[in-house]
Amino acid sequence: MQQQNKLASFETAVLPHLDAAYNLARWLTRNDADAEDVVQEAYLRAFRFFGGFHGEDGRAWLLGIVRNTTYTWMQHNRSPQLSMQLDDELHEAKSDDLNPEALLLQKADAQMLRQAVEELPLEFREVLVLRELNEMSYKQIAAVADLPLGTVMSRLARARKRLQQILASHAKTEVLS
Repeated sequence: MQQQNKLASFETAVLPHLDAAYNLARWLTRNDADAEDVVQEAYLRAFRFFGGFHGEDGRAWLLGIVRNTTYTWMQHNRSPQLSMQLDDELHEAKSDDLNPEALLLQKADAQMLRQAVEELPLEFREVLVLRELNEMSYKQIAAVADLPLGTVMSRLARARKRLQQILASHAKTEVLS
């Protein structure tokens, strides 16, 4: 009976965040199959250590486990990606109309944005995905990433600047082509 209560509590606190967990793992690993493996392992770890969860923010708690599981997985499979380069960059994508031409341009912009985000170093990609796609607060990101709040803010600013430069570079390359 106690195991059933644990399972029910786990499902209530953690299962609703499956999409956010996959989203984070997918952006960090850059691969659907790897992200699925990481999320599966993260959920197993979360269930195993659910006794340490005391009803705080289940989403932040789970994403912290997903993040750590992803880094562990990447250390064993892709260690060179864990190095960070700290130069600054940034750009912005726009699209308002819903006519066929605008939709085609919007799709191209979305693809360019996705590619640019994937080019970011892992540490920048991580905070950007947590903030912009998972809509987490700086404080939640700091808890998930186990970083000081100032570091989160700095990385996010650098990630946005670098993203802008990557997108500007891609746009310039397209114009010259």
